[in-house]
Amino acid sequence: MNTSVTEYKKAYESMYAICEANGWGDPFSYARSKEILMAGTLNHQVSITLAGADAIDEDGEAEYKSTTGKTIGGAYNGISVQKTWEEQERYLTEDKIGKYTNHYFARFDGGKIAEIWKMKGEVVLSILLPKLRKKFDTVLSQKDPRLGASVSKTEIYNYGEKIL
Repeated sequence: MNTSVTEYKKAYESMYAICEANGWGDPFSYARSKEILMAGTLNHQVSITLAGADAIDEDGEAEYKSTTGKTIGGAYNGISVQKTWEEQERYLTEDKIGKYTNHYFARFDGGKIAEIWKMKGEVVLSILLPKLRKKFDTVLSQKDPRLGASVSKTEIYNYGEKIL
């Protein structure tokens, strides 16, 4: 094995062991390593489960969104579809998006966090509800029958608070 591969293997195993010892779960599952880095940067507690909240901040459970794109944004994809829009809105408000007091949006540049913004859950909900409502009536006829919408850079900059 060459030196680079050996170093990578050591770093990989070390990172996994750190996460295991702290109860953070597999750092290589989905965007978990980014969530752990964001939580550490923001001085939040890492959530011990991979479902639900990504971290715990001063106000309780928090949602994290991250991107490696050139501009910041937050995609809310794979949202379960309910039978009626009324049920859907209740689900989004109480169980999904509105459940979290704070949402954090980060843009990564290489292995580092380039910027982080914070937005209140009710603001995120007010941005996403009209977008999701527009898709609701036709989503079940799509190839992927789940809802999704994004919070844009402009929306984050206009309604968010820059943290980093």
